[in-house]
Amino acid sequence: MAADLTDIIGKEIAAPASDAVHAIAAAARKRHPGTLAVLFYGSCLRSGSDEGGLVDLYLLVESYRRAHRNPLAALGNRLLPPNVYYIETPFAGRRVRAKYAVVTLRELERLVSPKTFHPYFWARFGQPTGLLWSQEEAVSARVEGLLTRALETLARETRPLLGPDAEPRELFVCALTETYRSELRAEGPRRAAELVAHYEARYLRLGALLLAKLPTPTPQEQARARRRWRARRLLGKFLSVARLTKAAFTFAGGQSYLLWKIERHSGVRVEPRPWEARHPLLSAPFLAWRVYRKGGFR
Repeated sequence: MAADLTDIIGKEIAAPASDAVHAIAAAARKRHPGTLAVLFYGSCLRSGSDEGGLVDLYLLVESYRRAHRNPLAALGNRLLPPNVYYIETPFAGRRVRAKYAVVTLRELERLVSPKTFHPYFWARFGQPTGLLWSQEEAVSARVEGLLTRALETLARETRPLLGPDAEPRELFVCALTETYRSELRAEGPRRAAELVAHYEARYLRLGALLLAKLPTPTPQEQARARRRWRARRLLGKFLSVARLTKAAFTFAGGQSYLLWKIERHSGVRVEPRPWEARHPLLSAPFLAWRVYRKGGFR
């Protein structure tokens, strides 16, 4: 089974991406010395286009201290990974925008393993992921290994929630549904099924491989799994609030991102004044009032 999983993951990470996505990945990589690899996932990967969207990236770095000029940013990244940043860059007469997260390669290898209780990382990387750039072949092999491990962890932790005749599609719909319930998310209850439907052939093949390896759970194992997922929901709400609070200080470029998003949805464009650009947290209420008065939101 491991060889089959690795074959699927190997083909996924080698899938080509657009020049625009590679350009924004290179711009993000320049910000953080010691980057070992750049991963690509999310809505732009699913749609095959970045235009009008926000590219989702992960930068896997050698160490937090080397990757961040600010020691406090490095400390925050170590205590509660990942740090999340916003970036935009010109490309072919337009602007490409991305949100990217930073975590060390070594830590991500641990975070997608069964040693990590909360699904934030192993559920995210159980979904399709591309490898845009890596420092060397050895790094690429480690990325392939951690993505395979994420899938195995996701299946292992979800299988006990299902009955004896679990289906491949059911495994992943259940996994993503439970993961969304363990975070503060805006997605509706059908989102997990929609994501699985988008890559249905992938999930059917992976689910068949994973279910064949996992035993039918006993009633005691099912009860234990339900308790664990309830605990994940409680822990996840706390972690989501903590990450959002940290992002207020580490989400560099967040003001530009929010103004762009408001313009995209409402057509209202507001340029921050110089002092607002220098002090995004302090000026947020004043900038929000100007956006409101121009009809940017209700």
